[in-house]
Amino acid sequence: MELFLRFPGGKPKALTLSYDDGVDTDIRLISLMDKYGIKGTFNINSGLYTPEGTVFPKEQFHRRMTEKQVFETFSNSPQEVAAHTLTHPHLEQMPFAPAMAEILNDCQNLEEMFNKTIRGIAYPYHGYTEEILDALKKSRFLFGRTVNSSHNFAIPENPLALWPTCHHEEPDLMELTKKFIEADIDSENPYEPEPYLFYVWGHSYEFEWHNNWEIIENFIKTVSGKKDVWYATNGEIFGYIDKWKRLDFTLSGRYAQNPTDTELFMLYNGRYESIQSGETKKLSLV
Repeated sequence: MELFLRFPGGKPKALTLSYDDGVDTDIRLISLMDKYGIKGTFNINSGLYTPEGTVFPKEQFHRRMTEKQVFETFSNSPQEVAAHTLTHPHLEQMPFAPAMAEILNDCQNLEEMFNKTIRGIAYPYHGYTEEILDALKKSRFLFGRTVNSSHNFAIPENPLALWPTCHHEEPDLMELTKKFIEADIDSENPYEPEPYLFYVWGHSYEFEWHNNWEIIENFIKTVSGKKDVWYATNGEIFGYIDKWKRLDFTLSGRYAQNPTDTELFMLYNGRYESIQSGETKKLSLV
């Protein structure tokens, strides 16, 4: 039995972005993403909102949004909000209980603001411990992003300590983009047609700081509008993967039951299959 995950609609590729800190340059980035149908996740420190009426020095590039700006930016947006802790500490240096309070209180604040469940985080400074990962798993978190680059498109083995593909300023961004776009996964890899996930991260204030908005504009224009790519938020992607892993197969592999609320797609013995929510389906062996 040969079985490979496929994304909604049977697509073999997915793309997502992840941006940190809830700064006002996120607004420009989101406008660009919305224009080209790109989706991603914005990670907010709900204990560090800028007070209303603050006037920043002209030379300051890192400008956190006010609570009102965060609400207005994301309340009706296709983009996702996730946790980044209350106050952006080094979690790995903290005792377990206050470290978890930083995470969970941030989630609670965001949930109350947007009336949505928050089950994802970007770790400040890459910091976490195995104890934190275990607690997040038990709390049914779907993803936790580090800042280490994989420079590949593999689905992370542990989504709670995931390595993104790359930062937007890494020199191989467009080389990776070309590889991602041009890959014909099922034709080029008939024996191991693994799905691709392209995951780019950063801070939007870096575009203003380094005067290089063209980097992300060129990337978004180039990677958008591809028929074989699912453009989704972090939560949508890892939520789908979590449900896909819950497919229940008989020992022979001939039957699969989908216990989730979502239609799930696969490449099974070289053929595309989909299983509706609640369906038990007989699958073809050839």
